[in-house]
Amino acid sequence: MNFEQESNNALVLPNITTIVDNHTLTNTLPHDYIAAATSHNTRRAYQADIRHFMQSGAMLPASSDSVLNYLQNYAATLNPRTLERRLTALKNWHLYQGFIDPTANVNIRKTLSGIKNIHGKPKDKAPPLTLETLTCMADYLSTSSRLIDYRNSALLQIGFFGAFRRSELVSLAWNNIHFVPQGVEILLPHSKTDQSNEGQICAIPYGQGKLCPVTALLTWQELIQKKSDYVFCRVGKNSSGRSSINGNQVNEIIKSLALACQLPEANSYSSHSLRRGFATEASRKGAPFGTIMRQGRWRHEGTVLGYIDEGKRFDQNAAGIILGSTQ
Repeated sequence: MNFEQESNNALVLPNITTIVDNHTLTNTLPHDYIAAATSHNTRRAYQADIRHFMQSGAMLPASSDSVLNYLQNYAATLNPRTLERRLTALKNWHLYQGFIDPTANVNIRKTLSGIKNIHGKPKDKAPPLTLETLTCMADYLSTSSRLIDYRNSALLQIGFFGAFRRSELVSLAWNNIHFVPQGVEILLPHSKTDQSNEGQICAIPYGQGKLCPVTALLTWQELIQKKSDYVFCRVGKNSSGRSSINGNQVNEIIKSLALACQLPEANSYSSHSLRRGFATEASRKGAPFGTIMRQGRWRHEGTVLGYIDEGKRFDQNAAGIILGSTQ
């Protein structure tokens, strides 16, 4: 992938009030406060779900029969998790409009359960970054003097040690970055687990070895000279340098680095590899569970435990203990 040229094109979806195949989607959000109760990404996904439902030939408001037909028609081609989200989108549309929820029909839920039993499959998961693979990527970037590679090194290390979601990374602003003697404190005014905008602080200390996210960020700041409000701004001939990269570009950067470092399953790496890798490596190094939760701003213990368990499947493995005892 050529990092020098970055497209300014972003996925833009219309508001819920729009025309789709000669059908009118009525505004489901009466005013700005209700709109603010749902994240932009969630609204955008719901809009796409409603459009697909209507493009299949169904009408709004929908009947339970039309929803059942939709499920049956797409049971073999769409992921059950996608169908489940589309039911949620339909439910919200009808409730906000004051219509009866057609998805509440017991047959719809039983049909979805049957679809999961027949067509369900494990969720594709991005491989976690390890400290070894992270170091490999940072070393690869350090061999270049391109401006974009300094940015990517800072993005990679801050993203990992801050356990950032890609939406958080692309929205980081310089006025929320505060360097302190111990490292850097990053204010997140809003995030997925802070919908009420109370703000969250992510503290990242200086590194003692090859990896140092604070130094990488300071170097990037000096090079870019705060020409953009956004920390991880676009660079290149076709970019003004004022706007942030988007979430898809974060995925592309990490995947391209995995390919360049010839990592196994390189095409499967994504921004989620940062959070999964952080939880796994922090646990291996003996970090208390509560500190891992706090650094990654996780709300649900089960999510973090899942990441940790996946990374420690061969640690204290019962079969390994037996095998070792027979040697």
